[in-house]
Amino acid sequence: MYGWERLVVLKHLLEQGLSKSAIARQLGVSRRVIYHWLATGQLEHDVHAPASRRRVSRPTKLDGFTPLITTRLASYPELSAVRLFDELRAAGYRGGITQVRDYVARMRPRPEPEPVTRFETAPGHQAQVDFALVDTAWGRRYAFLVVLGYSRLLWVQFVLRQTMATVMDSLEAAFQYFGGVPRELLFDQMRAVVTRDGRSHGGRLVENAEFLRFAAHWGFRMRLCRPYRAQTKGKVERPVGYLRRNFLYGRDFLGDADLDAQAQHWLDYVANARVHGTTREAPRLRFERDERHALGPLAPHSYQRLVPLAATRSVTVRLPRIACLTIDRRPLAQYTALLEAAR
Repeated sequence: MYGWERLVVLKHLLEQGLSKSAIARQLGVSRRVIYHWLATGQLEHDVHAPASRRRVSRPTKLDGFTPLITTRLASYPELSAVRLFDELRAAGYRGGITQVRDYVARMRPRPEPEPVTRFETAPGHQAQVDFALVDTAWGRRYAFLVVLGYSRLLWVQFVLRQTMATVMDSLEAAFQYFGGVPRELLFDQMRAVVTRDGRSHGGRLVENAEFLRFAAHWGFRMRLCRPYRAQTKGKVERPVGYLRRNFLYGRDFLGDADLDAQAQHWLDYVANARVHGTTREAPRLRFERDERHALGPLAPHSYQRLVPLAATRSVTVRLPRIACLTIDRRPLAQYTALLEAAR
């Protein structure tokens, strides 16, 4: 019996009309071998593709216990192979854990992945906001990103802290860059924006009162992501990775001023000029055509933050016959009686 491939070639050469001597030379065999193949009928029986070998399943020590595994996984799909191995040992199983791991991996029910519905917004309706940690050669910084939901126009600024004052100042700079204000801003669980979020266990959302006044001043509505729902703000999550890969990675910066200058150039000529993977349009083109006119107007002036009560300055007054008395900035008339008594 000779190889199946050689017999296939032999049949092909015969159909081409070659002589048996020429075929023998091409196949590297004698003419007698060619005649033998033809005389024994191998050409008719063996030129078809060889049947695939079927693996014969051998009995294993686990065979009698597979119904128990199937039943347990049907009720508790997340049971580990180690836990099931312990239960099988208690039921009389004497094999190893490898067979259990392999069987569980094949038979464990796999839930259908939750479909992700892309949430698109109308022009001027929403912008998404987030921070990203950035380590530079001269210290830690935070990238503050704002992306418009419809056009995907991106804005970024690098800051030192994640304070409420930073968020306010950065948002005002973003509004100036956009030339207007979206109707709502979607935030993550920023402490500068929300003081408590009890929605996950039936509670309520408590926003920062100062930031609510800031939102009213600029005319936008606050919207907060629910905890552990990263998909809600996917339009700004993806630009964070894009910022790291396309801007920060492989570049050298001389300091904060150079970082900001290069970021502005990157926004204008790269990030907002390239064809976006989802919209298939450049964000700047889509913004200028459809979204700029849909934004709300800019406020006539920046927001004036309220002075915290804790910042009230103290005044120290020396009095005769009294070592020292510290008073706050309340009207000094309240202390007239005390001063007269001290004299």
